[in-house]
Amino acid sequence: MKTMNICSLARTIRSKNAGSFMITLEIIFADRQVYERVKQSGAVTQKAIADAYRLPEDKILDFMFFDPGMGIKANIKRNIPSGGPGETDVYGCQQYAPLFSLEVPWED
Repeated sequence: MKTMNICSLARTIRSKNAGSFMITLEIIFADRQVYERVKQSGAVTQKAIADAYRLPEDKILDFMFFDPGMGIKANIKRNIPSGGPGETDVYGCQQYAPLFSLEVPWED
């Protein structure tokens, strides 16, 4: 089966701070039909995100589809609190790149 990369389907892929101990990941779509297809594909899951980040699945918290905003959201538990010694991204805004590896089954 053919696939489409999430970057070709989503309008926005981003990460940001979710307090001192978590980072929020968001995948947002501009088109309702594309969002629904991605959602129904089963390709974007808590496990898929954990695999993309090479983390145990229990580090991915609050995974959800947000239908009103046509988005997918998950929180990652930080290893080091935001602003703590050794922490490299206080705002969590540079943690989205592993999401680029997600592939969605896509037949025309």
